Amino acid sequence: MTRNPDQPAHPLKLAAALMVGTLALTPTLPTPAQAFFFGGGGRIVYDPQNHAENILSSALALEQINNQIAQIQNQAQMLMNDALNLANLPHSSLAQLQEAIGETQRLLADAQSLAFDVANIEQAFTQDYGTAAAHDDFDEMIAGARERWETSIAGFEDALRVQAGVVGNIEGARTQMDALIRESQGAVGALQVAQAGNQLLALQSTQIADLTAAIAAQNRAEALEAARVASAEAQGRANLARFLDYGGGYSPGTVRFFGD
Repeated sequence: MTRNPDQPAHPLKLAAALMVGTLALTPTLPTPAQAFFFGGGGRIVYDPQNHAENILSSALALEQINNQIAQIQNQAQMLMNDALNLANLPHSSLAQLQEAIGETQRLLADAQSLAFDVANIEQAFTQDYGTAAAHDDFDEMIAGARERWETSIAGFEDALRVQAGVVGNIEGARTQMDALIRESQGAVGALQVAQAGNQLLALQSTQIADLTAAIAAQNRAEALEAARVASAEAQGRANLARFLDYGGGYSPGTVRFFGD
């Protein structure tokens, strides 16, 4: 096939042709053994075309080897990246977060008088609160009123203690948040980023638990006080009814004056 003179020659073929020309001009340079063969009479004959093909084959083989080396390097880099992605986060806030939640739970468990127990609350309200507070005699009513007052005071004290514990956990939460932010910013792989994110979510859950505990303790105190006020009103109505109870009322009788 005739090549168009305006069409550029293949780079490898051009290089091979230049090397053939160079070797023809410089016969002292070493040449591949395949470029020589024994002709008639035992003469060594040089074949330029065979030499060029050998050079072209060597260049193609070298290019293939370079491609394989680059592929191996890429695979090695991928393995290194995979190792970084699988690296564990060296920092863990789990122990501190569990300790903070445990302290809040202990404060709730130390609730005085009526604790956060459904059965005890139902029994107490059935026996000592509401209209049940006005079914005893006067001395028992006074004792019940005093007991309910003490329960209300204890409820507000418990709420203050829980709130103080929650406020005390804020500094620890801030310290853990700073540490986790630093770890997430310096994470070297996807696994470390995910673990730092999970621990930040755990920290947020701890703060939500503290907020829930504080709200529950405050609402408990307010509910106990409202129940005490309602019981006092029931007792007041019962005492008023007893005071206004005149028995059989007025019965007319014979009245004797002096001198009759």
